[in-house]
Amino acid sequence: MNLFTDIRELVLASINAMQADGALPGELNLAPVTVEPPRDPAHGDMATNAAMVLAKPAKQKPRDITQALAAKLAEDDRIQSAEVAGPGFLNLRLSPALWQKVPAEILKTGTDYGRSDMGAGKKVNVEYVSANPTGPMHVGHARGAIVGDAMASLLDFAGFDVTREYYINDGGAQVDVLARSVYLRYLEAHGQEVEFPEGTYPGDYLVAVGQALKDKVGDAYIDQPEDVWLADVRVYSTDAMMDLIREDLKALGVEMDYFFSEKSLYGTGKIEAAIDSLRDKDLIYRGVLEPPKGKKPEDWEPREQTLFKSTEHGDDVDRPIQKSDGGWTYFAPDIAYHYDKVERGYDLLIDIFGADHGGYVKRMKAAVSALSGGTVPLDIKLIQLVKLFKNGEPFKMSKRAGTFITLRDLVEMVGADVARFHMLTRKSDASLDFDFDKVVEQSSENPVFYVQYAHSRICSVLRNAAAQGISTDDATLAGADLSNLHEAEIALIAKLADWPRQVEIAARVHEPHRIATYLQELASDLHGHYNRGNKETELRFLQDDANVTLTKIALARAVAVVISAGLGILGVTPATEMR
Repeated sequence: MNLFTDIRELVLASINAMQADGALPGELNLAPVTVEPPRDPAHGDMATNAAMVLAKPAKQKPRDITQALAAKLAEDDRIQSAEVAGPGFLNLRLSPALWQKVPAEILKTGTDYGRSDMGAGKKVNVEYVSANPTGPMHVGHARGAIVGDAMASLLDFAGFDVTREYYINDGGAQVDVLARSVYLRYLEAHGQEVEFPEGTYPGDYLVAVGQALKDKVGDAYIDQPEDVWLADVRVYSTDAMMDLIREDLKALGVEMDYFFSEKSLYGTGKIEAAIDSLRDKDLIYRGVLEPPKGKKPEDWEPREQTLFKSTEHGDDVDRPIQKSDGGWTYFAPDIAYHYDKVERGYDLLIDIFGADHGGYVKRMKAAVSALSGGTVPLDIKLIQLVKLFKNGEPFKMSKRAGTFITLRDLVEMVGADVARFHMLTRKSDASLDFDFDKVVEQSSENPVFYVQYAHSRICSVLRNAAAQGISTDDATLAGADLSNLHEAEIALIAKLADWPRQVEIAARVHEPHRIATYLQELASDLHGHYNRGNKETELRFLQDDANVTLTKIALARAVAVVISAGLGILGVTPATEMR
């Protein structure tokens, strides 16, 4: 049930009737016609821009179209009134009977209320986290993991077929550095004194890996040259780090569907196949790039390279994909990886990148556009930095890593639910302050607490009603008589009715933070309604008349269901009581 969709369909049907009557021309694009809440709730329940967007192509005055459309809509019993506003906007007030159906629909549907078929089963690949497998993940990775995971859940809720994917960056030199660092811990496990050269990884997290390597191979690698052990230790170390990363992600409530290894692209012909696909489209050539904009580096010299003609697909400059010595650039395996995604048949690709990858966006979009012939869109979301505070001061030290706060530190200090919700309170490309004290504070200023308290407050109301012998199961509540609702209760229902629309908006623009924003607004409305009941007894959830109480708690329970559905998308467990 989506009231906004239903009323939009009614508006479109009325326009079609006006076309059939000759009041409007037949060839009109109705896609821009919207039905939304008015900016000022005093103006009505919904508003449509139909006349404003149709006036020019119809060669009519907006107000004339609005008046005719208002007359058509008024014929439907779902519309209580249709009022012309300004130069051509149309404000609608819905029949009370329509609002009365919403809580019952929510209680019958449960947390599936708001699910959409907007995605039509289209296949979407959401790639996120993709941290280098060289150590534990930090708080920056946590935000990317949470945003990506919530986005995947949101798209699934909106009817897409979603794959959660992690790209393992195990093809570069950093994994050799990891292997050398683990080897030093291996020697240490054998009782040797070791020093970590600059550029290696001295974190304590590798102590257990070095010990495990000793348990596996004994002294087989002692006093052996690097070419004897490097390849094996590289694989062993990467696997160990990925096990650590999987455990950390699981602690945050994140589980991937698929892990793709960068290393699998090398020596298998996959990079060559991707580049050949571009070459077949006449997008690969030998050429010389212009020097970087601004001050020319002292060591810069013009040299011929193999280039991808990315400017033909929206990039600023063409990009090198092969070095003058024949080796691949960093861009080449990324092209091959996304070619693999395209070949797997995805209809939409979404990448979650750190803010430091901003310069990579245009070239990657150009590559996917070229590889897919423009048929597969790529959306790249950048994750801005998280600034950590404790006791009002910047907080940086980690017991485990020594230099940064790990994802596991974060979960152990505040819990996965708090971390997930707070990381989604702002748009991903905006920096975010995370104060370890404030995010667990039981205050209306803390959005996590505020939403959880709304849910637990309703659970408390239901427990009290049950103690009075009133049935509180959803089936009973769905049958409650809501024919005599107060205007404040209608306003609360209107907020619930907006949930399916908010889901579709958030899914369409790939912004899961909108769900957190909606939940905060719904929680605010619930708390406001509850507090208003302290003065206006007719608004209290528990009344002397059991039938009236049933009506009130049916509405309260509907709010709890929607909060639970929203928290489910964010990966947060609803609280049933606050402690």
